[in-house]
Amino acid sequence: MIALQVSKVTKSYDKDPVLRGVSFSLEAGERAALMGPSGSGKSTLLNCIGGIDRPDEGEITIQGRSLKGMDENELCQIRRSMVSTVFQFFHLLPTLTAAENIEFPLQLSGMEEKERRELLPSLIEEVGLSHRSHAMPHELSGGEMQRVAIARALSIRPKLILADEPTGNLDSATGEIILDLLEELSERHGIAMLLVTHSPGVTRICDRTLEMQDGVLVDQSTAVV
Repeated sequence: MIALQVSKVTKSYDKDPVLRGVSFSLEAGERAALMGPSGSGKSTLLNCIGGIDRPDEGEITIQGRSLKGMDENELCQIRRSMVSTVFQFFHLLPTLTAAENIEFPLQLSGMEEKERRELLPSLIEEVGLSHRSHAMPHELSGGEMQRVAIARALSIRPKLILADEPTGNLDSATGEIILDLLEELSERHGIAMLLVTHSPGVTRICDRTLEMQDGVLVDQSTAVV
């Protein structure tokens, strides 16, 4: 099944074209690295896919649901049920424990407390943080914070995870561990992943590399295994 379909998407700011007819798709469980120089349109594309921004033209479809014409409430519901984002700087809530940060999206989605508490231990265990579940963000290492962020993204059982430089704020050894974790979770749960990165090392867990330049996809290479 196609998890993500991007069709002829364009976007301009003040008549300055940022995306110029971008088209590609991701199947369930497929991972793609989105690469390109700063200003090539990667972040704008990610924002459009995540429903944060709207394309001027073209269409984005997630698991068969088109974002075109959705109002803000509908887009918010997509983000709470189908699409998760993992950020370079983690974006954990500083006043919540690791477990509470992971649980937070489930509260927003309206899940009952009993069901949340039943699901939470397995989410924490999946990312190897059972022993740190009560720690505050400032007590965690960078790698641990990213594990919390990944568990938080995983909590809604998304069809698609958007990862924006997921290893960019980590040392190389920790970054490799986080990549292995993303690959494992993607395969286990059949989650498609689009990883925006400047690091060629990220491509080792990806099925394809999408190369952007001046708002255009100039290459959609299949990874060499």
